[in-house]
Amino acid sequence: MSACKTLIRTSLSTFASKLDLNPKPFFPHLSLRPLTSVTLCCGISSSSIRTRSFSSVQELASLEDESLEDSAEDTVEHLLTHQDDVAKLMKMERKSGIVVPSKRWFPYLDRFRCGTEYLRSSEVIEVVEPILMKERKERLKRVVRNRSYSVCLVVEGLSDFGNVSATFRSADALGLQSVHVVSCDSSKRYRENRHVSMGAEKWLDIELWNSPKECFEVLKSRGYQIATTHVGMDAVSIYDMDWSRPTAIVVGNENRGISDEALGLSDLHCRIPMKGMVDSFNVSVAAGIVMHHAVCDRTTRLGSHGDLNEEESQILLAEFLLRHNNSAISIANEYAKRKATTPRPRL
Repeated sequence: MSACKTLIRTSLSTFASKLDLNPKPFFPHLSLRPLTSVTLCCGISSSSIRTRSFSSVQELASLEDESLEDSAEDTVEHLLTHQDDVAKLMKMERKSGIVVPSKRWFPYLDRFRCGTEYLRSSEVIEVVEPILMKERKERLKRVVRNRSYSVCLVVEGLSDFGNVSATFRSADALGLQSVHVVSCDSSKRYRENRHVSMGAEKWLDIELWNSPKECFEVLKSRGYQIATTHVGMDAVSIYDMDWSRPTAIVVGNENRGISDEALGLSDLHCRIPMKGMVDSFNVSVAAGIVMHHAVCDRTTRLGSHGDLNEEESQILLAEFLLRHNNSAISIANEYAKRKATTPRPRL
């Protein structure tokens, strides 16, 4: 009997040693290389573009979440006090100088510079889209469909970066793509306000100006009427305005309001009708109310707020893909290098 028990214990011990009771999770070797070869311009195949491989789903997910929100340096405060970094935030080449548009204003050219080479938006989309998960791609496309440059936001002389961050967040949420900051006070130090903006500044086109005159001159050349928020007797209700016309909404300092210079240079003054004892809103709240009404009015008049045509939508989608993370820029640059070394067919 004792010999039998010993034999059973020995057999079970041998079996357990061969059985891994704590197996490690298995993930097949993932690659974001396109499944099929698609011929691009100049005879280059998308399958010839080297893409990053991932050994686990977790690593792939970490890339998907990679963004400027993870960088403490790229706060709203940092961007507004470092003009060169604001310019770097935008990737596709932009129109420069004062341009008198023959149609509705759109700032981007259909090219992305990679060293000495240029990529078109279609090429950027072709090579960068595969690194994104399906849900992320669909979300970016949905955002682009609802974007417009026909209404833009101008914040003048705000001294609290928390208010600037809040207006940025509202602009992004409502589908405004263009925001302008005039002479923001950079002499003071503030706490980080990324939790206020929720990273909205990453997806907006931000332009910085030294004076209302400089800002308004450029905006008027782009076809905008300048509407400053003001409680004066000559101010018209925002509910009586036609927001289908390209309009720049200007909000002013938390204490002083809009400067006299800005009031004098604007095309009209507008106000939010007040029903209570107080005669003003917090500046970020006021900006949100005006932008929200503008979007609603445009939707009623035009059927939707988003008004980019097919070409503009493609360019803005390429812009968003390039802003998504640093890997997108690396992939585009690598593709451009291969494109430069690929012999072009003779005509």
